Order: sequence, then C-alpha cells, then structure tokens
Amino acid sequence: MGNADSKLNFRKAVIRLTTKTQPVETTDDAFWDQFWADTATTIQDVFALVPAAEIRAVREESPSNLATLCYKAVEKLVQAAESGCPSEKERQIVLNCTRLLTRILPYIFEDADWRGFFWSTVPGARQDEGNDDGARPLAESLLLAVSDLLFCPDFTVQSHKRAGPDAEEDMQSIDSCEYIWEAGVGFAQSPPLDYIHDLNRTELLKLLLTCFSDAMYLPPSAENNILNRWVTFFSSTDNRHALPLFTSLLNVVCAYDPVGYGIPYNYLMFSDYREVLVEHAVQILIVTLEHEAGAAADTAQHNLDHLHSLSASAMEDKELVGPDNLFVNYLSRIHREEDFSFILKGLARLMTNPLIQNYLPNSTKKIQFHQELLVLFWKLCDFNKKFLFFVLKSSDVLDVLVPILFYLNDARADQSCVGLIHIGVFILLLLSGERNFGVRLNKTYSVRVPMDIPVFTGTHADLLIMIFHKIITGGHQHLKPLFDCLLTIIVNVSPYLKSLSMVAANKLLHLLEAFSTNWFLFSASQNHHLIFFLLEVFNNLIQYQFDGNCNLVYTLIRKRNIFHQLANLTSDPVTIHKALEMKKTTLARISRTNSQESISMDGSRPAVPAEPGTLKASLVAIPAIDKLTKKAQVSEDGTMVCLQRNTHSPQMTADQHTHSLQPQTAGDQHKHSPQSSDTNTSGIAGASNTESNSGRDNEEAFPPVSDPARGCLSRVSASATYWDPTPDWVLSWKSKLPLQTIMRLLQVLVPQVEKICIDKGLTDESEILKFLQHGTLVGLLPVPHPILIRKYQANAGTAMWLRTYTWGVIYLRNVDPPIWYDTDVRLFEIQRI
Repeated sequence: MGNADSKLNFRKAVIRLTTKTQPVETTDDAFWDQFWADTATTIQDVFALVPAAEIRAVREESPSNLATLCYKAVEKLVQAAESGCPSEKERQIVLNCTRLLTRILPYIFEDADWRGFFWSTVPGARQDEGNDDGARPLAESLLLAVSDLLFCPDFTVQSHKRAGPDAEEDMQSIDSCEYIWEAGVGFAQSPPLDYIHDLNRTELLKLLLTCFSDAMYLPPSAENNILNRWVTFFSSTDNRHALPLFTSLLNVVCAYDPVGYGIPYNYLMFSDYREVLVEHAVQILIVTLEHEAGAAADTAQHNLDHLHSLSASAMEDKELVGPDNLFVNYLSRIHREEDFSFILKGLARLMTNPLIQNYLPNSTKKIQFHQELLVLFWKLCDFNKKFLFFVLKSSDVLDVLVPILFYLNDARADQSCVGLIHIGVFILLLLSGERNFGVRLNKTYSVRVPMDIPVFTGTHADLLIMIFHKIITGGHQHLKPLFDCLLTIIVNVSPYLKSLSMVAANKLLHLLEAFSTNWFLFSASQNHHLIFFLLEVFNNLIQYQFDGNCNLVYTLIRKRNIFHQLANLTSDPVTIHKALEMKKTTLARISRTNSQESISMDGSRPAVPAEPGTLKASLVAIPAIDKLTKKAQVSEDGTMVCLQRNTHSPQMTADQHTHSLQPQTAGDQHKHSPQSSDTNTSGIAGASNTESNSGRDNEEAFPPVSDPARGCLSRVSASATYWDPTPDWVLSWKSKLPLQTIMRLLQVLVPQVEKICIDKGLTDESEILKFLQHGTLVGLLPVPHPILIRKYQANAGTAMWLRTYTWGVIYLRNVDPPIWYDTDVRLFEIQRI
C-alpha cells in the first residue's frame, strides 16, 4: 500500500511541474523534494510516471523549471557524495535522483538549444575551490559526484571501517584504489559479493551511460575531431577515481562467470545481479575507450609498475605521457603477462558462453552482450600492442577465433546483424596482419560447436575458409563491402597454412569459379579485384607451402579449366555484350530460385532472416580496403617492413607488383588495375583439358557451379551502378593476372598425373594425393615472390563506423528501461525490419 501511495505522490509531483507556467524558486525545497524524498520508485516506475510528452512540454513551456529540476537533482547527488550517504533515506534520495536524471537527460540532448545546458554554470551556485573562474559546470559536478558515489562505503562498496557503528569514512580523503570492485588487474583482493551494491552500481553506471549518450544526438561526421565532452572530462585527471574506476570495470567484466557453480537451470532459480552490472560495465568501457583527435594509435609504452601502485595522487599528475584520456592511457600501459592472461581468459570465457552445449536444453545461461565484448577486444588489441602480441603468442587466440567465426556464421543472413559481422571481420583483419596468427591456424580443429558446416577433419584455417565461403555465398546482400576484407584475411594467412583440407580447397576453387564468370567480371568495375586476391592466395600456398598442400594441388588440377579460361579471357565487344545479357537472365533466374527455395550449399541448419519487427541501427559506410590497410613486406628473418603507399621500387619484378594490388574505392572507375609491369602470364601453354575421374565422390558437397555462387553473385552485382566495360579496360587488368606460378604447376603436374592414372588404371583419388604428397617442384616454379601482408591501419572512417556501431548496440540493448527510445537520435537511424 505504501509503495502505491509513493507512486501516486510522485505522479502528482510530475503533474504539478508540467502544469506550472511560472518559474518555481530553487529555494522551494518542499516542492522539489517531492521528486526524490519519501518515494520508493524503481527506474521502470520513473519511466512510466514521467512520459516523454510531458518532459518535452516542460522543456518548451517552462524551461526554467526543467533547468531547476536538473540542478536540484545534481545538487542532491553532490551533497550525498560529500557526506557518504550514511543513512538509508539519503541512499534512497541518491537512487531517485539518479533515475530521474537518467529519464530526463536524453530529452535535454535532443534539443540543440539545450545541449550546452549542463556545461553552463548555474547562477547562485556555490564556488568550487579548485575553479578560479567560478562555479563548476553542472556536467562536471554530476560526473564527479557519480564517481565518488561509485566508491561510497556501504552503498556501492564494502566498508573498511573497524570502529563503532557511528564511525564514518571521510569521502574526500578515501583512497578508492583500496575499494576496487573485483580482483584482477592491479588488485589482488576479491571483495565479497553483495547484490545490493551491484544494484546500486548498476543504477549509477546507467546514469553515466546516459550522460555519455550526448554523442547519439550529433550526426555522423567524417572528421575525427568531435570530442564527447562528457567522456573527455570523466576520463581526465580531474576525476581522481579514473584509475580505480577503469580497473573496477575491467576486472568485473573479465572475472564474470555466467555458468556459476554449474548447477543446471540455476539462472531460473536465482537472479544474477552481477550480469546486469557486467553488461553496463562493458558498455561504459567501450564508450570511454575512445581516442581523442590527434592522439596516436600507438601510445608510448612505459616500464610501469603494477597498476595498483598508482595512487590517487599519481592520477593528478599532469605529466602523464600518452593520451589525455586516462582510460586509454591505462589500458595501453598494462604490461604484466598475468594481467594479459586474466583479461584474455575472461573475454574468451564470455565469448564462448553462447556456444556451450550440454544434454539439458537451455540449462546454461546465455549472455547477450557478446557484441560489446567484441568491441572491447578490438580496443584492447588496437590500443595495447603488447596485449595483441600476447594473444598471438600461443594457441589461446583460437579460443577467441572460434566464437567469432560462430557469430559470423550465425548472423550471416540476418539483416539486423550486419554490424556484428563487420566488427568480427575487422578483428580478424587486425589479427591476420601478424605472422603468428597464420601459424596458429594450423592447429587441428577438434572442438565441435553448433555450426551448419559439414563435418571435416582439418585445422582452424579450414574452419575459417569454410565460414568465409558461407558468408560470401549465403550471406546478406549488405555484406558485399566485406568481400575484399574477407579475402584479404585469407591472403594474409595463406603463406603460413601448411595443409588445407579437401573441403577448404574446394571452397576456395568454388569462389574462384564463381568470380571468374564473364558476366560477373564485366558487370562492375571492381569485381576483378576478387580474382586477384584469390590468385594471390593460391600463389602463396604453392610458393611457400607446396609440400603439405596436396589437397589444394589436386583441386587445382581438377579445376584447371578455370585458369585456362582466365588466361584466354576474350574481351571483344560482342563477348562483353553477351556476358551482360547473360547477367540479366541469370539474376532473374536467381531471384525466382531464391523466392522458391532455401539455398543451403552445405550443412543442415542455414541461417534465417531476422524476425519481423526486429529493430536495427543504421551504420555509416566502411572505408575501402586500401584505406583500411597498409602493405608490409615480410623479410627473411620474419620481421615486417612497411611499404610506402603508391610507391614502387624500380627493382620490383612484375610478380611483386601484382601481389601488391590494392583495390580501388567504389567510386574510382577510371583506375582499372594495379600498377605493374606489362609481363603477360596469360600466354603460357596450358595442360590437357582432360579431367581425371578420380575424386568425383568429393563433388557431392560441392555441386558443379552452373550458376556460380548464385546468391553471392546476385548480391555483388544487383546493387552495382551502371557500368560500361570496354575491351581496353579488360585488357588493362587481364595482362596483370598473376597466373604464371599456377600455370607452371599445371604444366608440370597434369601430364604426370594423367600418365599415372593411365599406366596404373587409378580411379581412387587417395593414390593421386599420395603421389602429389611426395612430389616436388623445386627449381621448376618462378622465383618466390616476397610475402606481402596488408595490415590494418587506424583511420577516421573506421573510428566513425565503430562509434556508430557501438552506440547503435547500446541503444538497442538498453530496453529495460528503454532509455533512448523515441528520442531524436541523429548518429544513426533506427529501422524496423
């Protein structure tokens, strides 16, 4: 009964505020206390009792009253932070003010005239001792108060006081480094769990996230110089709790184990308050870990003692080297291997959670914040290169790779998950720029996760290729811009793949077969780039890993007609015209087929479209692959040397030029081909066209491509702008096709294989594979080309995409309560599928 009266009184107070046309004095505490004193409303109650229409009405008709309400609520938080809110009544006032501000702030941000309100000083406010220019802006007071309250004994942390019950801990002199929430990086003690503390922390973190969401109400900008003032101040030296806050958030996330004691269905019997806290902690982390304009991606690494040795006074040192954002600074300076191990194991455990299978359906709790975890992992690898090298130092990187591939496969046909696939591919692109990643992929894949792929015996490299093949041939049409990225990843790792399975080899040849059809090559100005990438993969495998890749060599021999057709590609106007006509009829047939049947090239559980009514946030376009990457050449000692963009050494051979191909951007239709010499490899004599009959059993999983990669090609071509190919254009890139190595291999091996088949009457592919396994091409192939890796490089376009994606995920994930629902966000558009 009392709770109902409390809600009624709160609602009456809201109505009084909306009906008052005259300003209410700030000194009228009896009126303002109605909103936070003697009430016990939950945050869901506040959202229900304070409708959006009424907030906007007060904003427009009684702006001074709304301003006073915000000021008074912040004032209560500041007073509580100073006193340490020792009484239960004061704690309830803090929670009520927190919930009210969480409700109101988005409507402050959506109005351009109000966006600077919190950064102005309130007339009559008391002077801040550390601010000679006057009172602190309201935003700074709010952020400092919330930071203090996040380390308030008996409210959000366990008290350390040992005196009597009346003893109080001074909030201004408290060393918050002693109150870090969880053991891990920089802190060895594990405080006892207290669900009340977790609930209170969550409420305050929700308010912080709302403060930072100011970024949602600005349109996306190509320039990376728009700072979020809230994040900038919160992560600056003005916040004496910056280090313990960063450490608390990171440790809470990485220490969380959703499985708990392993009791089946335990999440149905007990409420897990820690999960909600972890979810908001990771969201705060990915929002605050953002470089400001002008800061280098690689910050100076210092021989810093363990993080806990930094006291509160050290955080006030203005001479800290690195980014002004202390969260980025601290993250980039972590260096102890035990800390790296704690972080990696924690993230891998959480990423793998949705993959867990057992005999009792739905008996294990599944977390839902895996997208935020991917963004956090990205930022860890991008900002702390020592962490990246630690991840790649052992096979532990595979514990992250497998769940990422699972997410990519599971989301490939879901329109609402395009961003999830992008961030997963970006992570793999970043990892693939390092040699160790390719080496780790050679580990046998023995873990079985629920993915609709054929059962195979092979390595993690085989798994990666199979998943990428499914994304290209069975993914959503909006994934077309990622094709270059997917193939670039395979190119980067290809020099180190010791033994591809027959399944993976067939997948690669299937893609080449699909992309090399005339109508596809001629239908867009950039489609031929995909051929260059795939040929580079085959060349790397032949030149550097021939001995162990008999499956690939066998597949190349079986599918040799593809290479002969490429070498003899006709480019006269009649052929081009016929190819484009075929494109129209093929796309029409694909459209009819797709509407009548579900295309699943392999596996029994194809991805399904998003449920009707699903919301998704729009994303800005990603940069082209040549903006995403920079070229690095691997030297003989294994080190990488970055190559200058758009410069070519005169000593480079034609083959080297070919292998440094960079695709052009979508709008560049005049630069048709990579710069290279005019060495023509297409005139090499081809081997016999006679197909060996061996190995046909393996074709069942890979049907002949009469309509090559039907869905794939329709997605690539359907959205292409008008393009008029010419014979000269075709010749300009055809002459650069790096076919020399492959043609030489076919020229040597095809006659030998045919002779063995005829002499011994072989019909079993295993005998041919055994022959190829013991064969050699030493001295018969061209001089090996240098290994060129396309490493990810930070750029403004990716930073803008990541900001948009991050806030889109946070917007869609915070539905209870729906903090930003129906507000005028401008960073992205919310679309209903």
